[in-house]
Amino acid sequence: MGKEISKIRVTTLRQMKEAGRKIAMLTAYDTITGRWADAGGIDVVLVGDSLGNTALGLDNPTQVTLRDMLPHCVAVARGVRRALRVGDMPFMTYKISPEQALENCGRMIQESNMEAVKLEGGREVALTVERLVGAGIPVMGHIGLTPQSYHAMGGYRVQGRDEAAAQRLLDDAQALAAAGAFALVLEGIPAELAARITAELAIPTIGIGAGGDCDGQVLVLADMLGMTDTRRPRLARQYADFYSLAQAAIQTYAQEVRDGDFPGPENTYGG
Repeated sequence: MGKEISKIRVTTLRQMKEAGRKIAMLTAYDTITGRWADAGGIDVVLVGDSLGNTALGLDNPTQVTLRDMLPHCVAVARGVRRALRVGDMPFMTYKISPEQALENCGRMIQESNMEAVKLEGGREVALTVERLVGAGIPVMGHIGLTPQSYHAMGGYRVQGRDEAAAQRLLDDAQALAAAGAFALVLEGIPAELAARITAELAIPTIGIGAGGDCDGQVLVLADMLGMTDTRRPRLARQYADFYSLAQAAIQTYAQEVRDGDFPGPENTYGG
């Protein structure tokens, strides 16, 4: 075990890769969940567009807007001090032109107190990444199973299984690293391919459904804590059952109210 790191910055992640220290990344959506993640020792807190499914009740991440994202990013930033704060850029907020990306990513940094942004896509966004980094905006890339391409991919499908597709992903990873991305999320790709990309890149890779050889891992908080009664994806591991705990607590509270057991004397103010 190495010395505990105080504040995580984009440069810290590179140092962690070089030292062989794994990076733990987790999503958060408000001040409370941000505090949970930070207090739990998470290195990178991502305000993900997965909030569309988990917090906003939307069908898929393509429906999330920048207007949706910014208040959640502001709230998370209030609860996170140690971890690096990264804001997910929603669908169609950065692919029209580098100028559009500069404006919207600049808002993410300036208005919500995020310290970096995350963009989905490979070589097609490399020029945009270069422009953003040149403007002083740290960028995390994301390739493989990219949720914002849900419709184009025909659903959530593992990527890079054949040789040609694997080479395209390797080329995408190298292009993003060359453009100045400080880290790269690899989602839903074969473990062998993720290991190869990780070995060939100087920047850290963060896996989700990409095997254990990545430099770090990321999970969606709602999946990890079992916060809903929906089926969790295979790439996630559930560490708690918050949904059942919450249901039991709420049912007990409701019954105590009906039975007159709450509030008790300890919950009541005197005159």
